[in-house]
Amino acid sequence: MKNLKVKEIEELFYRDLHELGKVADGINGRIATFSVNKHINYSNVCVSRCPICAYYRSDGFLLRPEEVVEEALRAYRLGARELHIVGSHNPDVDIEYFERIFREIKENTGGNVVIKALTATEVSYYARKEKMSVREYISRLKDAGLDMLPGGGAEILAERVRKKIAPDKANSKEWLRVMEIAHNAGVKSNATMLFGHIENYRDRAIHLYRLRRLQEKTGGFVSFIPLVFHPANTSFDSLHKVSPQEILKTIAVSRIALSNFKGVKAYWVMIGEKLAQIALNYGANDVDGTVMGERIAHSAGAKTPLELAKEKLVDMIRDAGKIPAERDAFFNVLEVYS
Repeated sequence: MKNLKVKEIEELFYRDLHELGKVADGINGRIATFSVNKHINYSNVCVSRCPICAYYRSDGFLLRPEEVVEEALRAYRLGARELHIVGSHNPDVDIEYFERIFREIKENTGGNVVIKALTATEVSYYARKEKMSVREYISRLKDAGLDMLPGGGAEILAERVRKKIAPDKANSKEWLRVMEIAHNAGVKSNATMLFGHIENYRDRAIHLYRLRRLQEKTGGFVSFIPLVFHPANTSFDSLHKVSPQEILKTIAVSRIALSNFKGVKAYWVMIGEKLAQIALNYGANDVDGTVMGERIAHSAGAKTPLELAKEKLVDMIRDAGKIPAERDAFFNVLEVYS
């Protein structure tokens, strides 16, 4: 796929949905993947208090390191090989908190689990709080066992919108800078886009264009996750939920624009199992994973289950006409289910 400009990506959003779906599906092969993973949210105490967030609390929780490790090991014993650990911008958390968690998880699993932790905005906030450079902060976490960064905190990489929905978070340039530093340090990452709020098609196009450009430069992104905004319990709760057709169109355009990413996820937690299944024929080639407990989307009104069994994911993919395969966090196929 050629290197699309912002205007060309924007124009894709105005094309016929089914036409887009055919093009996007043609980029993927027959295989669609999932992972056996566990989400752990260590805290919801956050100084940023973004208007778009339903998760933060001023009087919320902070898990003790041993509680995070216990959750991680319980999931590992149930077959999880990927841990997704994110939280908030908590002023009471220091780098030793994460170092202890990562080291203990690695030691108790023999290194057989991938630690995917801290969004780029968390890294930026905590590095600044510790008076460290982002490079030094990531280096220390990597030494403790960090394997990968998740893609969260990107929201919309168009500053016009970002200033309104997340004014106290790292800005677009800083999010991209953290990711570039991580990639150059040998730490891969995912990338997200939160859509369906006050952004428009051009804002989404700018976001996708900036991700593609950074991927061309570093090759460090693994997968892209379009995240549907849930307005409940946020400052934007008067907005209508985005339509299924708009979700599918955004997934399809994302696959076309980000043809240099291994994966585009249909994140069932945000869009539901049925729509995730349909999305596998509209550009998505992954449904994320078992999850085993998620708090952030559910704080904003997501009605999906807190986890799905591995067998359910296999059936979901197979019934969509695709070949199911379990993968690791880096999108390496571990087992194909014929």
